[in-house]
Amino acid sequence: MKENKDLINIFIAHIQVEKQYSIQTIRAYLNDLNEFTKIAAGKENRSLLEATEIDVENYLNYLNRKGDERNTILRKISAVRSFYNYLIKTDVTKNQPFEYVHLKKKQNRLPKFLYPNEIKELFKSAHNGTNETLIPRNVAILELLFSTGLRVSECAGLTLAKLDFDNRIMDILGKGSKQRYVPFSPETRQALKNYLRTTRPTLMQKYHQDHDTLFVNNHGAPLTSRGIEYILDSILKNSSLDSNIYPHMFRHTFATDMLNNGADLRSVQELLGHSSLSTTQIYTHVTKENLLKNYNQFFPRSKD
Repeated sequence: MKENKDLINIFIAHIQVEKQYSIQTIRAYLNDLNEFTKIAAGKENRSLLEATEIDVENYLNYLNRKGDERNTILRKISAVRSFYNYLIKTDVTKNQPFEYVHLKKKQNRLPKFLYPNEIKELFKSAHNGTNETLIPRNVAILELLFSTGLRVSECAGLTLAKLDFDNRIMDILGKGSKQRYVPFSPETRQALKNYLRTTRPTLMQKYHQDHDTLFVNNHGAPLTSRGIEYILDSILKNSSLDSNIYPHMFRHTFATDMLNNGADLRSVQELLGHSSLSTTQIYTHVTKENLLKNYNQFFPRSKD
């Protein structure tokens, strides 16, 4: 039904323009809304404005039968509920079929992080890449992610103008267009300068590119988030590590290392660009776990 598509498109435009959600988040919202539409509209192709609590119940049963995890179901409910809240706010409807849906708050999983030997193996893999032209770029990306805790999307969005090599600091535009300044290590500066001296000018000149984006693909064009994820996946596949490592683990590793080495929670919050301290506090559970492990290992009486 065209009406349903129009309603969804209006909402997607709202979260894209006014809320300024990331491309990945917008894509997830769109997928969730289309999935709900298939259940609620049904074969009769009914309007989403006519959705009832029975439709919501059928939707939840469908997600459970499909085997979606609890956190995934909670995220999907939140997305569709937000859609109806927006329609109510803009006086399109007064119907909120998710009004009486209350699931228990999701249990936060402890973030997984990389150990020093795993980090070492990833850098070894990056240095041993088959394409010598791209090795400096791949090493620079690894250094940057490990030393700053940037999101992959933030890494892809970096421009030359945002880098201050003298003071070793970057101007980052994060989620919701929130600006923050993030320092980077001397090793990262060296890796970036090596990349800017070799890979980038070579590819830019070869393919006649002219732009300010820091990282480029193998044709000199701006590297996307997907492109960075592909590079990281390739580095992982060429290493001796298992396939359970994912890009966001680099961010988790940065936060965990900072706290384990004495950084205060507020500083880590600022560096990560979290709007709420409660989001950053999940990492304290990891550091506490690490402290307990060390205590049990080294305190004599704990062995009794």
